[in-house]
Amino acid sequence: MAQIGTDIEHAISLLESDELVGIPTETVYGLAGNALSESAILKIYTAKNRPKFDPLIAHTYSIEAVDQLVKEIPSNALKLAEKFWPGPLTLLLEKSEKIPDLLTSGLPRVAFRIPNHLLTLQLLEKLNFPLAAPSANPFGYVSPVEANHVNEQLGDKINYILDGGRCQVGLESTIIGFEGEDPVIHRLGGIAVEEIEEVIGKVKIETNKSSNPTAPGMLKSHYSPGRQLIIGEIEKNVQKHLDKNIGIISFKDDYSQLVKSNFILSASGNLEEAASNLFKALRQMDDPEIDLVLTEQVPDEGLGLAINDRLRRAAV
Repeated sequence: MAQIGTDIEHAISLLESDELVGIPTETVYGLAGNALSESAILKIYTAKNRPKFDPLIAHTYSIEAVDQLVKEIPSNALKLAEKFWPGPLTLLLEKSEKIPDLLTSGLPRVAFRIPNHLLTLQLLEKLNFPLAAPSANPFGYVSPVEANHVNEQLGDKINYILDGGRCQVGLESTIIGFEGEDPVIHRLGGIAVEEIEEVIGKVKIETNKSSNPTAPGMLKSHYSPGRQLIIGEIEKNVQKHLDKNIGIISFKDDYSQLVKSNFILSASGNLEEAASNLFKALRQMDDPEIDLVLTEQVPDEGLGLAINDRLRRAAV
């Protein structure tokens, strides 16, 4: 089982080594890892047995820290941040190149919030990176509100849990993105629409679960390379489409003798390496010289479940 305590320096040492730590927020305990490290992000998915690469919220301690990791903070976003942070507000902002695609599931925007918990704010201020921190429970289990809850569910997969007492359980954060300066609520949460409109005026609400950036069920088009994508036996499908300029995303085999563009997810057959390369591969296939993308399923186990899920979404 994991050690439970209030030693921030020990938590920092683990997080700087790409290990995971349980941390308290004002809502539930989070399973935290370096949000700028693909290795740490993959460990979060593995520990939670999370079946999909859902975008993760990045947590930090100040507006200035957010500003260093995004292209810009629109003026309306800044007004909301100044009013509601720390608190249950998540802002979707255009990410900088410092943010790995794995954190955002290949999307161009990153979700940021400043949690309203003193111990975690102290931790975040001492780190030189933000923390990705979904709820600290295996996928499908009840979210933990005490450190011992985290230990019961994930104590065999992490080394340390920062004990911030019982969380003040509340709604999930309200998620707001921007079309230019125009605010759009993507998830209703702990801050009422009326409170938001008092600060920035009328907002649009688009809470279709398929476009929720922090929950299962992302828009399928977000994972498409902009070309038709077919999953199946690659060599057979190449023969069926000889009249097309084909791009191939393969798990470990090299098909470069058949096509000009072949992205191999992991030549050694490593699912973690394949997972970290997936969004890069999809982006590479968004090439005007490619008419059709062929790919194949990877082993349907571990992170392979998530890879296959994303490929199926891209194929629709």
